[in-house]
Amino acid sequence: MSLPSIVFDLDGTLIDSAPDIHAASNAVLAEHGFAPLTLPQVRSFVGKGVPHLVHRLLEASEADPHGPLHTRMVADFTARYEEAVTLTALYPGVRGALEALALAGHPLGICTNKPIAPTMAVLRHFALDTLFDVVIGGDTLPVRKPDPLPLLTAHQVLGRERMLYVGDSEVDAETAAAAGQPFLLYTEGYRKTPVADLPHAIAFSDYAMLPGIVSHFPWVTAAAD
Repeated sequence: MSLPSIVFDLDGTLIDSAPDIHAASNAVLAEHGFAPLTLPQVRSFVGKGVPHLVHRLLEASEADPHGPLHTRMVADFTARYEEAVTLTALYPGVRGALEALALAGHPLGICTNKPIAPTMAVLRHFALDTLFDVVIGGDTLPVRKPDPLPLLTAHQVLGRERMLYVGDSEVDAETAAAAGQPFLLYTEGYRKTPVADLPHAIAFSDYAMLPGIVSHFPWVTAAAD
C-alpha cells in the first residue's frame, strides 16, 4: 500500500488570513457607504466562499444580502482579495511540517473555498506553491465545500488509494464526512464549535505534531510495513 496523500484546507488551517480578509471587507464596505466591522465579526464569516462572506457582510450591515448590491460587492471584494497577502501569516510550524511530509513521500494538495487566484497568490507569497501537486479553489468546480466533490477531485488527481484531510472548521469536518475520508482537525483556526462536537479522527494544536501523527496513522503504518 502506498503512502496516503494529504489534502489541506487553507484559511484557518495553514494560514491566518483573517486580517487581510477583514481589511478587504472593510474597504469594500466603506466604498458602499457602510460602517466597518470588527475582526472577530469578519473572521466568523470565513470558510464558505466569497459569496457567502459578502452575504454575511451585508447582513451585519443591515442591508439586503439578496439584492443587486451583493453581486457588485462580490466583484469589488474579489478584485481586492486577489493580492491581499501582506497581513496574512503562516501558522507556526506549517512550513516545516509540509516539507517533512513531502520528503517522506506524501503527495500534498489544497482544497479550499478561497477563489483560485488569491489562493495561488498567497501560496506563491509564502513560496509554498511548489509543495502542492493539486490546488482546488472555491471557483475551480461548479460546487464548493461542504460538497465532497472538490475534496474527492483532489484525491483523484493525487492518485493514491488513501487520503487524509486536514482542516480547521465545521465546513471541513462536514466535507470530510461527506467524502468518507478521515479528518485531522487543526484546533487553532476559525472553528466556532467545541472540538469534542466536531467529528474528527485526530485533533492537533501544533504543526510540529503533524508529521508524527501522520506517520502513526493506521494507513500510513500499513504502507510502511
